[in-house]
Amino acid sequence: MTRSIAGRSSLILTVVSLLAAACTSSATPTISPPSSASRAPGANAVGISKIQHVVIIMQENRSFDTYFGTFPGANGIPMANGIPSVCVPDPASGGCDAPFHDQKNLTAGGPHGQANATADVNGGQMNGFVTQAEQAKNGCQDIFNPGCAGTGTPDVLGYVNGAEIPNYWTYAHDFVLQDALFEPNASWSLPAHLFTVSGWSATCTVPTDPGTCTSNINQPGLPTVAEPEPYAWTDLTYLLYQHGVSWGYYLDQGYQPDCAGDGISCAPQPQKVGVPQIWNPLPGFSDVHQDGQLGNIRDISAFTSAAAAGTLPAVSWVIPNAKDSEHPPALISTGQSYVTNLVNTVMQGPDWASTGIFLTWDDWGGFYDHVVPPSVDQNGYGLRVPGLVISPYARAGLIDHQTLSFDAYLKFIEDDFLGGARLDPATDGRPDPRPDVRENAPQLGNLTADFDFNQAPRQPLVLPLHPTTDLQ
Repeated sequence: MTRSIAGRSSLILTVVSLLAAACTSSATPTISPPSSASRAPGANAVGISKIQHVVIIMQENRSFDTYFGTFPGANGIPMANGIPSVCVPDPASGGCDAPFHDQKNLTAGGPHGQANATADVNGGQMNGFVTQAEQAKNGCQDIFNPGCAGTGTPDVLGYVNGAEIPNYWTYAHDFVLQDALFEPNASWSLPAHLFTVSGWSATCTVPTDPGTCTSNINQPGLPTVAEPEPYAWTDLTYLLYQHGVSWGYYLDQGYQPDCAGDGISCAPQPQKVGVPQIWNPLPGFSDVHQDGQLGNIRDISAFTSAAAAGTLPAVSWVIPNAKDSEHPPALISTGQSYVTNLVNTVMQGPDWASTGIFLTWDDWGGFYDHVVPPSVDQNGYGLRVPGLVISPYARAGLIDHQTLSFDAYLKFIEDDFLGGARLDPATDGRPDPRPDVRENAPQLGNLTADFDFNQAPRQPLVLPLHPTTDLQ
């Protein structure tokens, strides 16, 4: 039974060898040990303290309706007699197009910068998706961009179901599916990843001075040789370090395809642990350097090893590379297999009994979604993305209708490990001029509602890495 509760010119960083060497020459990685006073021992833990390991798995570029728009009981694509009842204007045809079942393993999506988000939402009409995709395709010759090829209706209106992504739907059915999780910012990947670790995306006129930072959710910029640490505001790792809470940021090294602001995809660029990149912003935060915590940014193999050995840190972020990210032109099936391996490894390791896994996608990638994002402040929220909670204490078959964003991950971590301390300029000891404390937004739900800490711990649900699917 299903239950519910209330509720992208490319910006490519050219890093000379000097900077790369500087970033990668840190000492052997050291993950700060957790304070014995900060957590109750596992045997005596109660409530939220039963979650001693939070794992955030961040995939790429999918809207909720694209993946779960037909999931039973969820707030999905409006239907009439099983047929989509919405029609999105199509300038190329002069008519409109309806969402359609798309079994392609390789999809293109659409542009997904700040201007595109505004146009997609279109004042609450949620009908700009095809227009934006067709404008992006016009004159496009980028061989790395599947959106350049072909004619006809852009695939931004396509959706899959459980026959195409069976493992994701199994997690949704057996654990928790969130159908009101919004990207924290109405823009693309880099700002979303900044919000994920810091609750803000900004530019700072003086890289060493948090007081010079102002909100910027479209072009916050990447580190340069002249300014290798441009992110002067405070990120969550500062609080974790101050409280002696262990953390790791695990990067699947290789390549990343994303582009700045207004693009769909671009030529792959190297993605390395020690070099700040679109999906790896922490090396650009001055407080990470000041705290000597660069060594906590590690290759993904360190995550799987820790999960297998039962030595996960308290907080883990797990970031894909281009191939397994689901970001066009990556295959959906490859991403699902990658995520399944991560989840299986945790489930089969000693830390499963005390772990909460939060799986999401960083932005909507230009794909259709019908839900109007709530307005929290000048930065967001952005469009709706899928969210899953996988844990031995996750409620079974719950569809969480609470209004959520990635800020809820920060809130959960802070409540679980930091006694409720917030990234709050008034209290965190490192003030910055962020416009608000996003974790305290009255619209924001609480992830603890997705757990039943009184239930017997759920057994692992190990799924096949390469399930049979209808993807073509």
